[in-house]
Amino acid sequence: MTDTASPASPFGVVSPAILASMSGLDFVRKIFNGELPQPPIMENVGPFDSTAEHGHVVFHSVPGIRHYNPIGSVHGGYAATLLDSAMGLAVHTTLPQGSGYTTLEFKVSFIRGMSETSGTVRTEGKVLNVGRRAGTAEARITDDKGRLLAHATTTCLVFELPK
Repeated sequence: MTDTASPASPFGVVSPAILASMSGLDFVRKIFNGELPQPPIMENVGPFDSTAEHGHVVFHSVPGIRHYNPIGSVHGGYAATLLDSAMGLAVHTTLPQGSGYTTLEFKVSFIRGMSETSGTVRTEGKVLNVGRRAGTAEARITDDKGRLLAHATTTCLVFELPK
């Protein structure tokens, strides 16, 4: 496993050593500002204009034809990926150096459909609570008119990373 992606790609997998070497907030900010590669899953949603603060992340994306399901609308997996990412990263921003997380469960509610004409969507994740072993968070996707498209809640397992 390499520490970061090849120079030709902004996507890659960061080594556990790099992950464990910094606080969660520093780690997320380094991904958002391009100092570390974005996870490969994000290649599918193309996030941009991303910000991270303690317990809070925001990023934007544009749904397109490549996100369509067989019935001619944006697949729910697109929204689920955005929401799960925002909630997990919000939890991650609160973790100290040497800690990690993984999603235990999440619940998504789809409010409005998306299509290739939806334009830019905004995904915002906020921490509800983070303890020694678990973190909870919520996230919302809104369109450029501020209308709610989907929302979710999660529970994440918090753990010490291997040294």
